[in-house]
Amino acid sequence: MDKPSDEGRDRLFSAALFVLALLLRLYVAIAWAREPVWDGHYYDFGARRIAEGFGYSDDIVVGGQRVWHPWCHYPVGYSGFLAIFYRLFGAGPATAPVVNAVTGALVVVLVHRLARYTTTKNRARAAGLLCALDPGLIVYAALVMTEPLAALGLVAAGWLVARDAKTKPMRGALLAGLALGLTTLVRPQSLLCAPALGLFAAWGLRPDKPGYAPKPPTLGDGTIRTKLKKGLVTAGIALATAVLVVLPWTARNCRVMDGCAFVSTNAGWNLAIGASPRATGRFETLRASDGCKVVTGQVQQDQCWRDEGLRWIVNDPIRWLSLVPKKLGHTFDHESFPMGYLGEANPAAWPEPRKATGRAVLTAVHVALLAFAALGLVASPLGRMPLRARLTQIAALLAIVGVVLHGILSDAHPFWPLAVLIVLFGALPLPGAPARNAAVGYLVFAVATVALTHAVFFGEDRYHVVITPVLCLLAALALRPSGALAAPSRAAADVPPPS
Repeated sequence: MDKPSDEGRDRLFSAALFVLALLLRLYVAIAWAREPVWDGHYYDFGARRIAEGFGYSDDIVVGGQRVWHPWCHYPVGYSGFLAIFYRLFGAGPATAPVVNAVTGALVVVLVHRLARYTTTKNRARAAGLLCALDPGLIVYAALVMTEPLAALGLVAAGWLVARDAKTKPMRGALLAGLALGLTTLVRPQSLLCAPALGLFAAWGLRPDKPGYAPKPPTLGDGTIRTKLKKGLVTAGIALATAVLVVLPWTARNCRVMDGCAFVSTNAGWNLAIGASPRATGRFETLRASDGCKVVTGQVQQDQCWRDEGLRWIVNDPIRWLSLVPKKLGHTFDHESFPMGYLGEANPAAWPEPRKATGRAVLTAVHVALLAFAALGLVASPLGRMPLRARLTQIAALLAIVGVVLHGILSDAHPFWPLAVLIVLFGALPLPGAPARNAAVGYLVFAVATVALTHAVFFGEDRYHVVITPVLCLLAALALRPSGALAAPSRAAADVPPPS
C-alpha cells in the first residue's frame, strides 16, 4: 500500500488531534459541569428563550401582566448558537458543556490547519498539541461562556483566507468575513481583526529565504501599490461581509429596542466601569448614584454610561491612562476565572485549597504560553547571523527572561508586559528576527486587539482565553532560525508570494 501523502498525513494528524482534544474536554464537560453561573446564567437563559421561540428576551410584569421584554445587553451570538442544540437535543444540563467540548476540539483542529500555513510540519503539529493539552482550554468546556466559540471564529477566519490565498482569494475573503461576522455576534470586538485579513494578500504566505530578514510590504517596495490594493480588497471584502452578517441583528435591535445597537449594549457600561472614579482596572458594579439615575431602556442606559465614561476620561485623562497597567495585569497576569466559576457552580466539589491548586496550574501554563509566544518572534541566538542581528536577538531574549523573572519575584506578579512584547516584536523590523508571513502578522494583530480593547475598557483574566489558541500557535514558533521559517510545510511552500 502506498504511503499517504504529506497532505493525507496532516489530515490524519488533525483527526487524531480532534479525538484527543474531544475526549479530554468531554470528560471535564460531563464530570465537572453544573448549573451555569455568573454571565453563563444569562447566556443559558437567553438560549432557552430562543429555543422556545420567544427570541432573545425575558418577561417582565407590568400592571400585573407578563409582558415580553427584548434583550440586547449581552451579545446574542453564543445564546443563539446554543439555542440550535437546545432545540435539537433539549436544554438539559449536559447539552451546553458537550457543545463546548466539541467547539474546543474544533478550535484545536483549526489551530493545526492554520499553523500549516505558518511554519514547518513538526512545529504546526506542536501547535495543535499545545492547544489540545492546554489545561485552561480543557477546563473551559465545563463553563457556559463565550470565549471558546469566539476563539473558533477568530482562528477560522485566518485559516479560511490562508487556505484560499493561492487559488481562490475572493472566496477566502468572503468565507473569512462570514466567520468573522458570526464571531462578532459572539464577541463584538472580533471585528477589529478584519483589517489584518488583508495581510494574506498584501504580504503573502511564503516565508523569506533562509538568511534574509523578513520583508513585509514597505514603501520602498516597487510593487507596494499592487500589494496594498490586494490587501485592501481582501480586508474590505471580509469587513463588508462581516458587517452584512450582523446587520439583520442590528435591524432587529432598531425595531424592538428603545434605540439602535449594532450588536449589544454593554460597550458604554464597560467604558464607564474602566473610567469611573472608583475604577480599579477590573470589573466593578456601576450604581445609579454613579451618574445614570433615570433611564427608560437598555440602549439609553448604555448611551448614558458611555457619556459618563467619556466625561470621566476627559476630566482626568492621566488617571484613566494610569489604570492601563492594572487593566492589562487583570487580563494577562493570571488565569483564575475557570476555578472561580466551578467553585461558584459546585462549592462542595471545589473547596478553596483545590481551587488554589487549579489557579496555580492554570496560571503557570498561561504564563509559560505567553513567554514562549513572545519567543515565537525571537530568533535562536545560536544560528549564523551578523553581529548586530545576534545582539538584537539576544537583547530581545533577555527582555523576555527579565519580564518572567520580575513577574515571578515581584509581589504583584506582573506578566502582562509579555503580551506587549509579543505585539512589539511582531510589529518592529528587528534585525535578525525570524521570517514572518501574513499568518504570523494576523496572530500578532489578534493579540494586539485584545490588549488594546482591555486597556481602554477593563480587564479580567477570562478575556485572554479567546487568544489562548493564538498563543499556542505562536509558542510553537519559539526560537526559530534567524530570517527564515526553515523549510515550511508543504501547504505554506505551495503558496506563492504576492506579485
